Amino acid sequence: MKVSDYIAKRLKEVYEIKNIFLISGGGAMHLNDSFGKYIKYTTAHNEQALSMMAEGYARVNQKLAVVNVTTGPGGLNCLNGVFGQWTDSVPVLYISGQVKFETTVYSCRELNLRQLGDQETDIISAVKPFTKYSVIITNPYDIKYHLDKAVYLAMHGRFGPVWLDIPMNIQSAMIEEEKLKDFNENVDDCENIDTEQINKVIDKLNNSKKPIIIAGYGIRLSKQEDNFYKLIYKLNIPILSTFCGADIMPSNHNLCAGRIGNLGQRAGNIILQESDLILSLGTRNSIFQVSYNYENFGKNAYKIGVDIDNSELNKKTVKFDISINADLKYFIPQLLEKCEKLNTEKWVEKCKIYNDKFSFKNTKEYNTKNKKINPYYFVNKLTKLMNKNYIMITGNGSACNIAYQAGEVKKGQRIFWNKGCASMGYGLPASIGACIYNGIYNNKKNKVICLDGDGSIMMNIQELQTIKHYNLPIKVFILNNDGYISIKQTQNNFFEGHMVGSSRNSGVSMPDFNKVAKAFGIESVKISRYTDDKDLEKQINAVLESEKAIICNVILEDDYIFIPKLLAKKLDDGTMVSPSFENMYPFI
Repeated sequence: MKVSDYIAKRLKEVYEIKNIFLISGGGAMHLNDSFGKYIKYTTAHNEQALSMMAEGYARVNQKLAVVNVTTGPGGLNCLNGVFGQWTDSVPVLYISGQVKFETTVYSCRELNLRQLGDQETDIISAVKPFTKYSVIITNPYDIKYHLDKAVYLAMHGRFGPVWLDIPMNIQSAMIEEEKLKDFNENVDDCENIDTEQINKVIDKLNNSKKPIIIAGYGIRLSKQEDNFYKLIYKLNIPILSTFCGADIMPSNHNLCAGRIGNLGQRAGNIILQESDLILSLGTRNSIFQVSYNYENFGKNAYKIGVDIDNSELNKKTVKFDISINADLKYFIPQLLEKCEKLNTEKWVEKCKIYNDKFSFKNTKEYNTKNKKINPYYFVNKLTKLMNKNYIMITGNGSACNIAYQAGEVKKGQRIFWNKGCASMGYGLPASIGACIYNGIYNNKKNKVICLDGDGSIMMNIQELQTIKHYNLPIKVFILNNDGYISIKQTQNNFFEGHMVGSSRNSGVSMPDFNKVAKAFGIESVKISRYTDDKDLEKQINAVLESEKAIICNVILEDDYIFIPKLLAKKLDDGTMVSPSFENMYPFI
């Protein structure tokens, strides 16, 4: 059997891969041919977008996604997506074509060549810092070993991307399957948890008066959502959501205490600072989540961290009093079995009061009737109208920040973005990946929404043709602020309004998106004003109820700002000083 056929066949039959994401190329011609024979594939118009499609697919599938690209620029274009999967723990297997091994720089390392083969790139050296496993295959009889090891590592421990680079002469080599080298699984799953640690956690919980849990994406990755809900009901403990775990807690849940971060919810940040015990579950507590003033994070609390990645527990930002290196699929059931209800009724009620008092609706008049639309009001209204079967994927910038602060989440609903790399251009291709999954695995049960900013969607706007080609009924809402609003805010705050590369007058302009939609043969509408709530709901529902792909161009008010936010101050000597975590702008 040919090596490329073996790869495709094994992925299909052993790992049950039903779809791969592929852009063809000469350096991957045998791989392209074999995948085309064995597995359904989805193509794109740029490898960066392809990698992000795979991420959207993997996030909703909660299983491995597979990408096939060619050598040189094919692999290099994927790096943005790979890094985002590394930071956000998304399992994706990359299989790249490569020139014949004898014409790679690997074959003559002693010469320190920059390139030898046509379009050759040392892709393994490029991706090694942000993949769990990356290797160039030099012996065809090692293919089973490296393939199985890559898949295993992608899906065990902390999830993440892996990369196999396969030279042309290896792709086309003939092998006898019975002679292939095997991979033997021997990786620590963080299964063993010290009983004394569990007992100490329970003791600290029992003696706390204002405990909270920070709910991270690891709860979903470990498939512990059901046990997590049982645990919080049993404990009666308030829950704070994170950027990567924003869709775990329903907004209307009795124990939902808010969302935390630099651009979190004021109530969530206040509650965290007032708590006397923090149990952090499956979150790496990124800088954006804990702020640059991280020594101040949870300033009154005893801190317990549980994470599958021991490095995250020992970094210099949040210092835990107890660090437990464990997989939540083992930790949560053990804690659930042993814990008892806490005396937290007054604390839970106080958290509700904070959330009612500091709702974003009370900080400003968002109902801008007969004027351009405020994005907080619009996104809140949109998410209220979405039922639990909607999947929403956002780009970076306004889309994810505002969805995180003002979006409403229903139980079982998926709303996500990439927050580690936080790349512009993510929303559209990731939505395509989610929609591909929905059609293959889920019998089109879910509807997919892409919420993206005008600047972000321009980074991968060519993928509208992918939507058109595959007849994907994605609802694309474009938050149109005619530029890069995040950068405008920064330049207003720190450079006295000196705009550089952020606005129409400083070099960045946007097209008429309705005309763009027409060019791609996709239906479109524009929402720019409304008379009352019912009018806005009618306009949004017309988009949501469409059976086809549709683009909704949402014209936003000028120069809005993200609030509440942790706003750093610039001192006379140029030093930046971050405020205390609860002291968000506008100050109260």
